[in-house]
Amino acid sequence: MTKGTTSFGERHNKSHTTCRRCGKVSYHIQKKKCSSCNFPAAKMKRQNFSKAKRRRTEGTGRMRYMKTLTRKFKNGFREGTQAKKRVQN
Repeated sequence: MTKGTTSFGERHNKSHTTCRRCGKVSYHIQKKKCSSCNFPAAKMKRQNFSKAKRRRTEGTGRMRYMKTLTRKFKNGFREGTQAKKRVQN
């Protein structure tokens, strides 16, 4: 028995397939769980030692809510009011 080249010819069963959430080939078929994003869990998998943290943090996507937040904070989260007119000196 060798553990090198001849053994690699026998590897034809796939344990992982494409994940629906993250798109990586990390979804374990028998466990029904993704090793990359932890699908079907509600929260995404995140580790403090991985580069994936930089790929997935806020600011890497569209930021539909976050991009307007600084402006709303500056104005005190006012809604449904008209801005006060400024007097020119």
